[in-house]
Amino acid sequence: MWKNYIKIAWRNLIRHKSFSAINIAGLAIGMAACLLILQHVIFELSYDKMHSKAERIYRVQQDRYNEGELSTQWAGGAYAVGNSFKEAFDEIEAYVKLVKRREMIVEGKGADQFKIKRVFYATQDFFKVFSYPLLKGNPRTALIQPNTAVISASLAKRLFGSADPIGKTIQVNREQVLQVSGEMADFPENSHLHADMLVSYSTFVKEVAPNNNPETAWQWDGCLTYLLLRPNTDPKALEAKFPPLVEKFAGEDFKLYNASATYLLQPLRSIHLYSHLMEEAEPNGDGNAVYLLLVIAFFIVVIAWVNYINLATARAINRAKEVGVRKAVGSLRGQLIRQFMFESLLLNGIAVGLALVMLTLAIPLFNELSGLKLSLSLLLETQFWLPLLGLFVIGTFFSGMYPAFVLSGYKPVAVLKGRMVNTTQGVLLRKGLVIFQFAASMFLLVGTLTVFRQIQFMRSQNLGLNIEQTLVIKPPIIKTDSTFLRQSMAFKQELLRVPGIRSVSASTTIPGQAVDWNAGGIRLLGTDENEGTQYRVIGVDYDYVKTFGMKLIAGRDFSTEFGSDNQGVIFNKMGIRQLGFDQPEEAIGKKIEFWGEPMTVVGVVENFHQQSLREAYEPLILQLIPDVRGHISVKLSSNELSSTLGALQQNWNRFFPANPFEYFFLDDHFNEQYQADQRFGRVFGFFTILAMLVACLGLFGLASFMTVQRTKEIGVRKVLGASVGQILQLLYREFAMLVLIAFLVATPLAWYAAHQWLQTYAFRTELNWTLFVPPFLLVLVIALLTVSFQSIKAALVNPVKSLRSE
Repeated sequence: MWKNYIKIAWRNLIRHKSFSAINIAGLAIGMAACLLILQHVIFELSYDKMHSKAERIYRVQQDRYNEGELSTQWAGGAYAVGNSFKEAFDEIEAYVKLVKRREMIVEGKGADQFKIKRVFYATQDFFKVFSYPLLKGNPRTALIQPNTAVISASLAKRLFGSADPIGKTIQVNREQVLQVSGEMADFPENSHLHADMLVSYSTFVKEVAPNNNPETAWQWDGCLTYLLLRPNTDPKALEAKFPPLVEKFAGEDFKLYNASATYLLQPLRSIHLYSHLMEEAEPNGDGNAVYLLLVIAFFIVVIAWVNYINLATARAINRAKEVGVRKAVGSLRGQLIRQFMFESLLLNGIAVGLALVMLTLAIPLFNELSGLKLSLSLLLETQFWLPLLGLFVIGTFFSGMYPAFVLSGYKPVAVLKGRMVNTTQGVLLRKGLVIFQFAASMFLLVGTLTVFRQIQFMRSQNLGLNIEQTLVIKPPIIKTDSTFLRQSMAFKQELLRVPGIRSVSASTTIPGQAVDWNAGGIRLLGTDENEGTQYRVIGVDYDYVKTFGMKLIAGRDFSTEFGSDNQGVIFNKMGIRQLGFDQPEEAIGKKIEFWGEPMTVVGVVENFHQQSLREAYEPLILQLIPDVRGHISVKLSSNELSSTLGALQQNWNRFFPANPFEYFFLDDHFNEQYQADQRFGRVFGFFTILAMLVACLGLFGLASFMTVQRTKEIGVRKVLGASVGQILQLLYREFAMLVLIAFLVATPLAWYAAHQWLQTYAFRTELNWTLFVPPFLLVLVIALLTVSFQSIKAALVNPVKSLRSE
């Protein structure tokens, strides 16, 4: 019988080429799209899975409170946390501290100098807690001694070629020498943390001593702390023990600033998708986006299976006589079910093969859209073949089972007497499935439109500052001599003599970056210490406000004409409100307590977007630091960019020799914040188009079949005087009604999903009818165009041919 099943299945596939092609193409596109998304999802969910102790590793999150209200959330918290918690709680087996180090210029013996960015100070148990392979050196001792470092394999090759790096020295910024104590494998892509070099934490302690002791610093933020808990430790129970210890060591200091801090445990495996805190090791992914793509994958593959069910049940009448004859000669229902399931198996099998070809061709395009690095090597991994096998098995069963039971259930007497007609249940099922396809398509279209509308909204808003024609030079790394600060001032004066430059300003932070200077305890001079609050602080020179075109709404800008401006600050409007003033003018001339120093409020600027519009306005202080060391922002006024750049580089090389001249344009840098949203929008749009293509394939096949079934009806109507337009209206009406019902189903679901997604943005576009009507009209037009080919063909045919007997 199996041989017969194969033969009949193949004959049916060949005999109905158009329906077979539509089914196979729809299933293949659906499977290929689903597999692409599944690979992306599997990759995102695999972050930090390589660590053998991952389930016991937690990062300490620090939540800072101001007057009892949550003000900031930090990935990099107080320096004293790791050692203090380890000493106090037996549940902690080991801890690791990581401190980001600034970009550095490195060179080995005889090697050219180059810059590396991913450098951390790390405590000695790093390789005990994490499972990053150490290729050379002793994992227990590699990070103990001061002035030692573990370097990555790629960095070792750049510095020392094929030679063994252990024991060799590296010169850092021409002022420090580190000895290589270990060589580690390059960190894998699916790690939330990447490092080219790990410098021993004792080096950091030595550098900051004797003025500071990080082991007792509870008000000094920026240290990433990871805890390895002992087996069977309850992290929530351990968390509950933190507050009394924090109160013991830091309670008095917190009271001075009217602040407090809470420490929570983040599971290592959740960091990449669900942590977006200050001082993250690097930008993380988005768990909501990953699971939303998984929903899209589900929609696409279900739409493809729906196509199969729709076409198979629509063709049921044509196969009714076959079933009747088979039953009349003794076929059992179980045998018929196996026959039709085998046809589904064959179609899905061919679709799987075609899906693999499509997947191979689509990976480069998908990588370009998503920014990922998927490769054909995934075809060799178990985590690829298991989902593929699942799609094949589930698809065969899901798409074949209902048609098999419908077709095998016909009564042979009724079929062979010609009394077989479409059942109401079958018609309703097909209409319901078509409505599902249209509703899913409209849901995805609304989602795509919402994403692009929000991105356009954010990029078109007034930032409250001018970032156009602004070139930013990265700060120098290597100090040439003790007159470095004086050189910076002289460099700025030389730039102002260049014809194409309007203004120059230096600052600790530039627009598009998070302000990492967090100052607590700031209050009006003379008020109670408990009234102190937290602010973000940007250190600026005299020309910062002018360079960025900020709007002064009260007071004045910093000026060299006022000798007291060294003790002057400018607030933004949000900062003034937090200070207790309703009107900006009321704050001018008032003095504040700033870390023990009296400062005078000289001006108030309108709120401005320091970061993307995903973030709300923050209370900000611009503190005047005339010789501030940081990024140098250059406002250009000339189109002669090449000559201006030449002058910039010439002056840079003169004042800061041995430092690389690195620059970028501020508007490009600011818009990089939207890259993740743009990539998500492109991926969302790409798969939305695929979902609609699959739905249209099924609709085309269904319309073709239904038009053929109504051929004689059309012929009769034409004989009785119906025009081509009236016949087209008759054929279009049914599908237009299905699209309308789908719109009514999809709209509330799409509105809710779009509303929830937009809530993640502090500044967002409005939800109105323009987000829903265009997708409805687009789906309606596409649906009518899809059925037009067969409909027009049927309406134009000679009624004599339509009414001719079989």
